[in-house]
Amino acid sequence: MKMSKGQMGRHLLGLAVAGMALVAGGTAFAELGQPAPWEYKLQGAGSPVMENITWFHNFLFVLITIITLFVLALLIIVVVKFNAKANPVPSRTTHNTLIEVAWTLIPVLILVGIAVPSFRLLFQELDIPKADLTIKATGKQWYWSYAYPDNGKFEFDSLLAQDKQPRLLGVDNEMVVPVNKIIRIQTTGADVIHSFAVPAFGIKIDSVPGRLNETWFKATKVGMYYGQCSELCGKDHAFMPIAVRVVNDQEFASWVEGAKKKFATNPANSFASAGQAAQ
Repeated sequence: MKMSKGQMGRHLLGLAVAGMALVAGGTAFAELGQPAPWEYKLQGAGSPVMENITWFHNFLFVLITIITLFVLALLIIVVVKFNAKANPVPSRTTHNTLIEVAWTLIPVLILVGIAVPSFRLLFQELDIPKADLTIKATGKQWYWSYAYPDNGKFEFDSLLAQDKQPRLLGVDNEMVVPVNKIIRIQTTGADVIHSFAVPAFGIKIDSVPGRLNETWFKATKVGMYYGQCSELCGKDHAFMPIAVRVVNDQEFASWVEGAKKKFATNPANSFASAGQAAQ
């Protein structure tokens, strides 16, 4: 089927508009703490730590780009200016003090410039501030169990829910936390090594049997945030999502009261009963 120039122009314009809408839609999805179609960058930051991770990533990207273009320019200059045709009699210069000092000093300064924000970010991730809420996340094959020792010591399982969106990320029982509060996550593994990771919060830490690891986040935006187990933990590793619902203080207090009743007894919250609820 042949198309006129006008039809082709309108077709290309429509494709461009659709592409822009898709990118915009992907950005909107990314802000909700989940992967987006055609996503080419980090998820939207939902915590101060992730904001700094994003800044550091962008800083390194710009720096690496500048270095790459500089080296490419030097290579082009060498190829064009110092080839055999342009220089039939090659120079026999063997030393240049200024250049030797520069190629030693400049990389050192670049590494120092990278090290300072890198160490600052590591300190921010590892130095856990005074927590407003502690949650214990236990990795099991293949689901998560959450305990709230500060709010009545109830515990519940969180399994993949096939009928919930987004696909492979929806769960039957979500972790619920208040907004703008310091949340300390204590995590361990019940059987094998798992990994608790929520990209929008900038957290990823191994859940090791017999060991209690800690991390933290402060969600700055109300909404749903998703992650997954990031350690190869067995045949259902790909079906072990993490779903965190961030709410305001009043909604969190109301949820806690309901959770105390819903998850009052462990037998009702066993793996078998949770699995039936997810089906």
